Amino acid sequence: MTRARSEDRSPLESPDPPRSDAGGEARPIEAEIRRRVEAARARLERRAGLPREPLVHYHRQVERPFRAAERDDVTILIGGLTFKHERLIQAGLQACGYHCEPLPQPDLAACLIGKQFGNNGLCNPAYFTVGNLIAYLQGLEAQGLSRQEIIDRHVFFTAGACGPCRFGMYEAEYRLALRNAGFDSFRVLTFQQDHGIKANTGEPGFQFSLLLGMGALNAFQIADILNDFGYSIRPYEVVPGATDRLVGEATELVATFLRTRTHLVPRDLLPERVATALARRRPIERLYENLSNIVVHLYGAPLKEALAACRRRLSDIEVDRLRVKPIVKVTGEFWAQTTEGDGNYRMFEFLEREGAHAVIDPLGAWVMYLLNQERAHLLYRRGLDVPRTGSVWRRLRARWADDLRVLKKRALFGLGDGIYRHRYDWLRRALGDVPHPLADQRELARLAHPYFHSLARGGEGHLEVGKNIYYSTRAGAHMVLSLKPFGCMPSTQSDAVQSSVVARFKDMIFLPIETAAEGELNAHSRVQMTLVEARVRAQAEFEHALASTGKRLDDIRRYVDEHRELRDPFHPVPHRPGIVGVAANFVLHVSDLIDRDKSWRRTRVAVTPGLRPSAHESTP
Repeated sequence: MTRARSEDRSPLESPDPPRSDAGGEARPIEAEIRRRVEAARARLERRAGLPREPLVHYHRQVERPFRAAERDDVTILIGGLTFKHERLIQAGLQACGYHCEPLPQPDLAACLIGKQFGNNGLCNPAYFTVGNLIAYLQGLEAQGLSRQEIIDRHVFFTAGACGPCRFGMYEAEYRLALRNAGFDSFRVLTFQQDHGIKANTGEPGFQFSLLLGMGALNAFQIADILNDFGYSIRPYEVVPGATDRLVGEATELVATFLRTRTHLVPRDLLPERVATALARRRPIERLYENLSNIVVHLYGAPLKEALAACRRRLSDIEVDRLRVKPIVKVTGEFWAQTTEGDGNYRMFEFLEREGAHAVIDPLGAWVMYLLNQERAHLLYRRGLDVPRTGSVWRRLRARWADDLRVLKKRALFGLGDGIYRHRYDWLRRALGDVPHPLADQRELARLAHPYFHSLARGGEGHLEVGKNIYYSTRAGAHMVLSLKPFGCMPSTQSDAVQSSVVARFKDMIFLPIETAAEGELNAHSRVQMTLVEARVRAQAEFEHALASTGKRLDDIRRYVDEHRELRDPFHPVPHRPGIVGVAANFVLHVSDLIDRDKSWRRTRVAVTPGLRPSAHESTP
């Protein structure tokens, strides 16, 4: 057999023993491996005709910072949320002296632009978001602004993160797409939990202040409340379009309140003599100033007046709660279940056109999830840093110190959870408790844990599984619809688990939908087919509830027509255990009102033949 050429040998098959250095000692095996690998690389490059070039490692591009001196000339662009959230965030930033402009709702054309200039294989939200930004910048250029003026006078503000999904790379992908579109060095500001709001290099772009923090909290919570109110009332509105129009007017009322806020000082709140005396004790004055600003901005009279004006405006909506609508709880990936445009096939509009009542998740649910996860990780890691060896006294001291640390942090997480939830419920009461309360995060984690570990990271973690079980078994929805971008890795894991969940809970109606730039007709068709079953279940529930009252639907409707308050959107309708639909709960409520209204019942109500009277109604 012909002997193989030496250059064709494997780099690790050299017959030569390891060489010795000048001192006669054997060279370390790591150095020998490196030598052979380099020799093999050089041999393969010569055979392929490739030139030897020095390695150039990737270095992140140094970005020009957004400096405080530029605030009067730079506009902050935001996007990715609902119109109400973006409008109120804009007003909150304007109160702090920033120029802010929400981007238009991203459409399919924006997604195609994102695919044109971005990398292959990105998630749907990345294509829609960066494509929408590029389309906006191209529109500014078409209006006469030069590219350098656009770059100097605008920055994009978005969320940044790290973790096991591709969301952690979005910031770099945005910059790449912007550079490919000709807007090189356009600044992208990110909000990171570990270092606040700032550009990646240079000075902070935002000066965090108490006014900005209170404005952001107000914007997110009030937008959540108004958004939930709109989805709760729109399916039952008598005049089409009234809900959208009046909720839009209410949003503008709140935006005016947020835009005109100012930071209060003790001289604005106290008599001059008291304020002067307090100024001599600066720490006490600062504490009083901060606490008073928190109370006034979150619970003060101006906010109460703004909410009262919203309620008066929204009370003009007339509703008909006797319309039977299947309740559809929408869950899934954060962006796909939040956006209201082509990014999720305009699924909320489609559900309402098909006669469904969509229940959406507020952004506050994500805030509560993050708080609960931090608390859960804290408790899970409790005691890990306590030494297992050494004297008993040393180990006891370490254990006490660790327990005290955990107790302090647990108290802080509990305080944050309690404050956020208490104020959210306070805002709900201002709108007649029509918006839904925040779900109990510990209960969601408990329900999901047997199927999906509650400490697993990525996407919404255990929430997709927990919400499916929670709303399906607690009479919260007739159907659960999960929206997620095509190829979303965390949601794919959740969908795999959902198969065992659906097999465990036989009455559950669950439908996962993956969204992309195409496939809208297929997605709508799948939702239509699943809605048939949910609609049948809602109708059967309503007919059973009506039959249990012993009254005719005509009598129920006549009583509603003669009592205007029953057509008010803020009229309280109690939720009965085990009853999901609004119409079923409402017919039971009206029946109770008729039973208590003896004079009206004696003259106008009739008992359906073959049915027994309700428990509150005496037999004639």
